[in-house]
Amino acid sequence: MRQLTVAVPKGRLLVPTFDLLTRIGVTISVYSEDSRALVFSSDDGQYRLLIAKPMDVPTFVEYGAADLGIVGSDILMEGEHDILQPLDLRYGVCRLVLAAPQESADDSLALHRVHRVATKYPNSTARYFARRGLQVETVKLYGSVELAPSAGLSTLIVDLVQTGATLKQNGLTAIAEVASTSAWLISNRASHKIRFAEIATLIRKLTEATSC
Repeated sequence: MRQLTVAVPKGRLLVPTFDLLTRIGVTISVYSEDSRALVFSSDDGQYRLLIAKPMDVPTFVEYGAADLGIVGSDILMEGEHDILQPLDLRYGVCRLVLAAPQESADDSLALHRVHRVATKYPNSTARYFARRGLQVETVKLYGSVELAPSAGLSTLIVDLVQTGATLKQNGLTAIAEVASTSAWLISNRASHKIRFAEIATLIRKLTEATSC
């Protein structure tokens, strides 16, 4: 039987993802943080890991290039992918927050203002404001979102934070939580049926490891 292919995200979730896999017995001895390789096989040959950009992980899973994936729920909320989401892995917890310059935080949500919001998450941002009946213009950025207010690009930002230190360093303060996020296991619909026994076993092991 072919290897079970799992897409895992580059960036902040990569190391804790490999740590979790090691805890459930999926060891990848050939992996090194210095390596430029993006495909690795587990020592027992049962799993093949693809290291992809977080935004691409659900796409690999949806189209069957990977049977499973691990990705932050912020990515899942932003996209519209036809995949299953069987398990919250309960690590990599962050907050997607609405933030404003510290000097204007008190009146930043005034109903009479139409705000421009810079964010990597335009869909999640639009839904958040729509639920509150507020008009906004969203500007999608791919990095340096905290720079937008001081540069005059936006009055507000929506971004992912862990401690809030980066916001503070850039003169910003969180004024509302848009969502709480964490790492999730996702599954290709066809793989989930065809390889149900293997995937169910992996889910059981991950559930036990993340429930401790």
